[in-house]
Amino acid sequence: MTDDDEALSRRAIESAVMRALVPRDDARRRFLRAVGASTAYAAVASVFPFGALEAMAQEKKPPEKKDLKIGFISITCASPLIMADPLGFYREQGLNVQLMKTAGWALIRDKMINKEHDASHFLSPMPLAMSMGLGSTQSPMRVATIQNVNGQAITLSVKHKDKRDPKTWKGFKFAVPFEYSMHNFLLRYYVAEHGLDPDTDIQIRVTPPPEMVANLRAGNIDGFLGPDPFNQRAVYDEVGFIHILSKEIWNGHPCCAFGVPEAMIKEAPNTFAALYRAVLTAARMAREPKNRALMAKVIAPANYLNQPETVIEQVLTGRFADGLGNVQNVPDRADFDPFPWQSMAVWILTQMKRWGYVKGDVNYKGIAEQVFLVTEAKKRMAELDMKSPASAYARFKVMGKEFDPMQPEKYLAGFAIKKVS
Repeated sequence: MTDDDEALSRRAIESAVMRALVPRDDARRRFLRAVGASTAYAAVASVFPFGALEAMAQEKKPPEKKDLKIGFISITCASPLIMADPLGFYREQGLNVQLMKTAGWALIRDKMINKEHDASHFLSPMPLAMSMGLGSTQSPMRVATIQNVNGQAITLSVKHKDKRDPKTWKGFKFAVPFEYSMHNFLLRYYVAEHGLDPDTDIQIRVTPPPEMVANLRAGNIDGFLGPDPFNQRAVYDEVGFIHILSKEIWNGHPCCAFGVPEAMIKEAPNTFAALYRAVLTAARMAREPKNRALMAKVIAPANYLNQPETVIEQVLTGRFADGLGNVQNVPDRADFDPFPWQSMAVWILTQMKRWGYVKGDVNYKGIAEQVFLVTEAKKRMAELDMKSPASAYARFKVMGKEFDPMQPEKYLAGFAIKKVS
């Protein structure tokens, strides 16, 4: 590539980002006249990894398939996948991506199985379940990145402000977004640790995330363990309060993932690599707290989250009203570590077995390593100078109890409340 070509490439990337940040032509021209083009682009360059984008642009191979449909649910968990569109990261990789806003997780699953979507925003347990044929036709899926960690909460109706002790929740109706979700498994874990059987002492209903606040307002449910921005939206609408952030149950837990069918990796490896680079680039930007307010602005519009920017900003910055009269400051309320820890996959599998979603022997390590693509993640992260851990099997604690991914059956045996004998 000549110097002239490099300059043109840089200007094209800068212009795409500037158009995304200030989409109206007249407003963009006024902004550039007011501060000067060089100052404006220097400010943009301070936020975006142009050098890395240019390097990848020079090294990439043409994708076998350029026109792609990617499914997503309109929640903050999908921030990297969503923001890669308006910020031009897909286009820079030679991809023409159409983000497909989808109503619920069962539909996300079905559209992937039926090949209506090429890749998708998933709940991190979903590719495991789909690959095992749980709840649907067996369909091998692979997790390229975790989209977000933390970023969920248990939200209760305002009428329950005097019922903060979970032991008082017998008979409560809770919503979760899907059976194969961290929300379901974390809620079950949380109430069980407080002595309640989630299958007999409470009701758990699957409810699409965009419908959770309306159901809370109508009194159809007493609370939900759901994704943001809907926890914060319940506070904003004065119908709910945040009982506990999910990070207080397990700090650093995975929630959503970005995944593709196994077939894409084999049949269109260049397309897969291009997608991976685009989403990782967005994840790297999302990890920086200084970028969170900008992210809120980018993903708030109707074609993405369709939520008030202030609600999204409270979630992403971690400075938020909790509905109990307090303003909390929790900078890591939501984070965006993209590494697909296989130990997290093993934990998810233990909870699937604990609550009867899978029967008999489980090849924990084999399934985790098949579905969560650690080798590919390390390779792509290295291209972006993103650090990846030496081992994919870190230990962690859930409500104070340490999980050793090398001894999943011993961990499972230690629970007093469970379906498995």
